[in-house]
Amino acid sequence: MKKVNLILVLICITLSNVFYAQNKTEKKVAVVSFSTDKTIDVSDLNLTGVKAVADKIFDLKNDPNFNLMPILEKYHTAFFDSYSKKFPFSLLPENEVINNVDYQKFQPKIGETENETIFGIINYPGYKEIYEGMFAKANEEGIATIFKEQADGVLMTNIHFSLVKGFGIGDTSTLKMRVYARIALYDKTGKKVWVINESEQSKKTGIMVRGIPVLEPKKILPMCESALEELMKDLDKRIEKIVKKSDKL
Repeated sequence: MKKVNLILVLICITLSNVFYAQNKTEKKVAVVSFSTDKTIDVSDLNLTGVKAVADKIFDLKNDPNFNLMPILEKYHTAFFDSYSKKFPFSLLPENEVINNVDYQKFQPKIGETENETIFGIINYPGYKEIYEGMFAKANEEGIATIFKEQADGVLMTNIHFSLVKGFGIGDTSTLKMRVYARIALYDKTGKKVWVINESEQSKKTGIMVRGIPVLEPKKILPMCESALEELMKDLDKRIEKIVKKSDKL
């Protein structure tokens, strides 16, 4: 009797896995935007109007030594090799997306060149920066239309960094880096299905001296890397649970 029950359980598990696999491959999504930016947010430090900080942020954005591409590559690898396997849909191959002629010709309403200049946008190779969210209906509908014959929806994701204040005495305090990830899914008509906003702090710390954060690449790049490591661990554990609304796709 125990053998029969065990066999029935195994059959149920197998059928469940087969059903999930079939259901997963029935729907496909095109990842159409994958980026980060070099502008470090310092709003948590209450330094509004401090020209020295504004100058440092501007310099950092234009500093070739502040190279966030390896960090973006780590996020890209985790996204496609790990997180995507937990989505209840399949992703179109990247080459089918970035080599799509209509995709390459697509001009987002908020200019890609202007944003790259202002914010230091870094796109993963082959991708376009496509603003989505408030007042971005034209972008969302436009990019979804391009892939409506190949996919059931489009997905856009980006990460950005912010310094947060830690323990301090007087005008000297510790700093941590917080990384934010946004993952937004839209259906083939450009209607929002869900948006994930997750963030994590770095284990590595920096310092703020005389009220001014130390913004040197060799000091803050390790903090960015540390923050991303924490975020990736968190997403790896939670991504399957927080994408359940995908059944509305």
